[in-house]
Amino acid sequence: MDTSLQYALDQDQKDVLHAFRDMFHIPKTSSGQDIIYLCGNSLGLMPKSTSMYVNQELDDWKNLGVEGHFHAKNPWMPYHEFLTDNMAHIVGAKPEEVVVMNSLTANLHFLMVSFYKPTSKRYKILFDYSPFPSDRYAIESQIRFHGFDPQEGMIELTPDAGSETVSLTHIQNILERHGDEIALILIGGVNYYTGQAYDIKTITAMGHAKGCVVGFDLAHAAGNLLLHLHEDGPDFAAWCSYKYLNSGPGSLSGCFIHERHHQADLPRFAGWWGNDKKTRFLMKDEFVPIPTAEGWQLSNPPILSMAAIKASLDLFAKAGMDRLRSKSEQLTSYLEFLVLQNGNNTLNIITPADPNQRGCQLSLQMTNPNKKLHEYLTKHGIIADWREPDVIRVAPVPLYNSFEDVWRFNSILAEGLIQF
Repeated sequence: MDTSLQYALDQDQKDVLHAFRDMFHIPKTSSGQDIIYLCGNSLGLMPKSTSMYVNQELDDWKNLGVEGHFHAKNPWMPYHEFLTDNMAHIVGAKPEEVVVMNSLTANLHFLMVSFYKPTSKRYKILFDYSPFPSDRYAIESQIRFHGFDPQEGMIELTPDAGSETVSLTHIQNILERHGDEIALILIGGVNYYTGQAYDIKTITAMGHAKGCVVGFDLAHAAGNLLLHLHEDGPDFAAWCSYKYLNSGPGSLSGCFIHERHHQADLPRFAGWWGNDKKTRFLMKDEFVPIPTAEGWQLSNPPILSMAAIKASLDLFAKAGMDRLRSKSEQLTSYLEFLVLQNGNNTLNIITPADPNQRGCQLSLQMTNPNKKLHEYLTKHGIIADWREPDVIRVAPVPLYNSFEDVWRFNSILAEGLIQF
């Protein structure tokens, strides 16, 4: 690597995925220049094909009405099934272990109905360091719902001394001390604040060895990391689709339930779309769950949102997660290299340097927090994001970001660091 613009341009010429950038709408500045968009960890950009996919369903609704459930180009009755294979591939699961439904926090609640089964002796939940607030609220409310005190029932991971990240040794030590009290481990696949990626396979094995149920919130991991959920063996997982999966604001969530639980007599909140497909429309009183992840569905799916998901998943299928992950490692390492070349002690990279412990996000922590630096970046055509109290999160997404994007970001960052 070197710091020249020519190096970045050369890398873009070599990039086998570079053409995918043209398949996305890139926001523009007021002068018509491409925004340097490094915020796909918050909301992914819109594929150009999304309008066509959504308009197809609008046209079928307009022309067919209720008959669209059976006679639309993509019939609505089984529409969620059109997403399953591609989504399962992205998270490394069997198709029968995956379903797209509801929103992320709603799915975490529904999954905890099945998998958080506290007793008087084992009722605690071990969860991520500095989790996204919605996860904290969900965990706290579930513990309270079951009649326990969240102050006693919540065990939050803490970073290792002198670090912002959590080691496997630290997690193991907590399980050695409290494993017999922990009913559920619920950790983010990637910590939203630091960008640390957790070792799902090892954490799952450690948790299961102590008799804990293990689940993951993969909001910042799905479409970002190479995942192997079936092989790694967590009991469940959920993720949103509007970050790296580019499905649009507030779009639906994905769920994983390992196949070993499909035939189990687990508690669940039921709805008609999870009922046996052969008898669903007979409107019988008895609920017979579909013996796959689909058995956790409640209502018939929102087709327009799923059409947007389908547009993005089709692009992922063409690009391939292996190639995306390879480019992601190169882009993120290049970003790290450039930031470190600035030689400025105003910023520390708190995301792990090991590519195996991070996705495409780098979290830049200010030693003397000053949001004016982030405002400077925004003023100069960069969309990243600020997380209180002191972090600028930057995510070069391999589907649509370029090495030139990274180079231009760092040039503007270097100018800003001189001023602030």
